Amino acid sequence: MADPRGFLKVTERVTQPKRPVPVRLMDYKEVVERQKNGTLQQQASRCMDCGIPFCHQGCPLGNLIPEFNDLTYKGRMDDAAARLLSTNNFPELTGKLCPAPCESSCVLGINQPAVTIKQVEAELAGHLMDAGDFVPQPPARHTEHRVAIVGSGPAGLAAAQQLTRAGHTVAVYERDEAIGGLLRFGIPDFKLEKQIIDRRLTQMREEGTIFRTGIEIGKDITWKQLQRDYDAVIVATGATVPRELPVPGNKLDGVHHAMEFLTENNRVVAGSKATRTIDAKGKHVVILGGGDTGSDCIGTALRQGAASVTTLAIGKQPGTERSENHPWPMMPVLFEVQSSHEEGGERTYLASTVNFVNGEGTEQNKVIGVTVAETEFVAGKRLPKPGTERVITADLVLLALGFTGPEISGLDEQVSIEFDNRGNVARDGYYMTNTESVFVAGDAGRGQSLIVWAIAEGRACAASVDKFLMGSTTLPAPVAPTDRAISII
Repeated sequence: MADPRGFLKVTERVTQPKRPVPVRLMDYKEVVERQKNGTLQQQASRCMDCGIPFCHQGCPLGNLIPEFNDLTYKGRMDDAAARLLSTNNFPELTGKLCPAPCESSCVLGINQPAVTIKQVEAELAGHLMDAGDFVPQPPARHTEHRVAIVGSGPAGLAAAQQLTRAGHTVAVYERDEAIGGLLRFGIPDFKLEKQIIDRRLTQMREEGTIFRTGIEIGKDITWKQLQRDYDAVIVATGATVPRELPVPGNKLDGVHHAMEFLTENNRVVAGSKATRTIDAKGKHVVILGGGDTGSDCIGTALRQGAASVTTLAIGKQPGTERSENHPWPMMPVLFEVQSSHEEGGERTYLASTVNFVNGEGTEQNKVIGVTVAETEFVAGKRLPKPGTERVITADLVLLALGFTGPEISGLDEQVSIEFDNRGNVARDGYYMTNTESVFVAGDAGRGQSLIVWAIAEGRACAASVDKFLMGSTTLPAPVAPTDRAISII
C-alpha cells in the first residue's frame, strides 16, 4: 500500500471532486444585501425590552441593544446609531464580521427565532456611512502623555481612538505597509471592502491619532526604545502564529497556511502587489478547516478560477438547530452557510488528514493529493479510522486551522515580558504585563477570539492606561482580562 516515503500513492482509491466549479465571472466586491426600512423596523420591534436583557451578557462590548432596537423601531436612526457608537467604536466592522453571540443570548430565541440584532447593527452603521464620513471627535484638551500602540487590528485601533479622545498623544505602529492588520490583509474584499476601514482611519487621523506603517517593533525599533520614548506601550499584535498540522508531507510545495494565501491575494486586489505566487487558477484546492478562514479561502480560490474546491473538517457536521449540549443562552455550534459556500465547492466532515501525497518524477516534492480517513472518537480523541483511507486529488492545500498565539518578536529578550502557559502575553487584572508601563490587549493576551472581544479589550485596556497615566479615568472598561464568554464553548 505505501511507498518508501510512507505516503499512499495517488493512484490508490483516488477521490475526484464530486462537482466541478461552475465557470463564471466573480469580482471582489462585497457580497451584501441591505435590508429595507420596513423589514428592519419590524425586526427591531420584536425586541421585548427584557427586564434582564441576556443579549448584554452575550456581547462583551455591553452594547445597549434594547435601546437602539427601540430607537430603530421608532425610526430615530440618528439616535439609534449614536446609542450604538457609545459602546462600540466600529459598528461598521462588527456588523459585518461578528458572529453575533448577542443573538444566541436573545431571550426571544428560547422558543422562536432571535431578533436579528447583527443586521440592525449593520444597517445602523450603513446609515452612518450613507450620511457621509464619520464625524471626528477630537479631545477638548490635551495631556502631556504619549502612548505607543503596536498593532493596528481592532484591539489596537479601539485603544487608540479611546486614548486619543482622552487627550493623549497616540502613535500606532504597524509593520505592514498599511493600517488594519488582518482586517485589511486577512479578510477578503467580498466580506469587507477596504474603503470602509479607510473611512474610519480618516476620522481617527482628524481626531489626532498618528499612524506609522512599515515599522516592525522588536526589529526596526526595539521594545526598550519604545518604552523609553513613550509613557505607556500597548501590545496589540494579535495571535498570528498559525497552527501546524504535524503529518508527513506538510512541507511539500503547494501546502500553505491560509493567511499566506489570503494576505497575498488581498495585496494583489489592492494593487500593492502585481502577481500571485500562490494561485488557485486551474488547480484542485483542498482546504483543511471549516471556520471563517476556511470560508474566506473558498471564496478567494473560486475567484481565482480553481478547478475544484474541497473543504475537509475533522469533526461532525453541526446540526441546524441548537443541541442539548448548547442550551440557551450559550452560543450553539450550528451548520453555517456563508456566501462563499453558496458560490461553489464541496464540504466533507469527519475527515482526518493522514498525510500529503508527494509527486513523482517532475512532480517530486510537490503535493498531488491528500490522504484522508474517516474520523473516529477514541478515548475522547479524534483519530483516523484504519482501513478507511482514500486520496483526494490536490494541487494546492490551504491550512485554515486557526492560530496558537502571538509572535514573540523580541518581547521576552528586550523588555523581559512573560508569557502564560498558553503562549499568550501574561497580564494582570488591569491589562499590564510584568513590565511597568507595558500593557497588552486583544488576541495577543487573550488568544484567538472574536472581533467584539478585541474591541472590548482595546476599550478596557485604554481605560487602564488612562488611569495609569492620570491617576483616574472616565473611560469605560467593558471587560476584564479574566472574563470569558459563557456563551462560547
